[in-house]
Amino acid sequence: MAYMDGFVAAVPTANQQKYLDHANKGDSIFIEFGATRVVECWGDDVPDGTLTDFRKAVQAKDDETVVFAWIEWPDKATRDAGMQKMMEDPRMADNPMPFDGKRLIYGGFRPILDLGGRKPAG
Repeated sequence: MAYMDGFVAAVPTANQQKYLDHANKGDSIFIEFGATRVVECWGDDVPDGTLTDFRKAVQAKDDETVVFAWIEWPDKATRDAGMQKMMEDPRMADNPMPFDGKRLIYGGFRPILDLGGRKPAG
């Protein structure tokens, strides 16, 4: 069954190209280690909420854009192995984040509904 990692970050708007360069380098390594798809999305319509929202979640400043990204893996075992390899890969040390990593939120998710064709098990 597929497994997803999701990420939300506040990136200085002026660093869009630096972020894209960073993502291209890192995401290709995720694919090398078994990810089937990586999607990076630059915030375009991210409204302010009353209580919470994407911007508040990552403490985005006025000169920052919210980025939403996800990595699709064939299963959790492949994800766990791929993430371990990523942490040990020296290429990642040469790929600094062009944003404040302390405000990055992320997590792993088990799909429970997919209307695009795949039927999650269990």
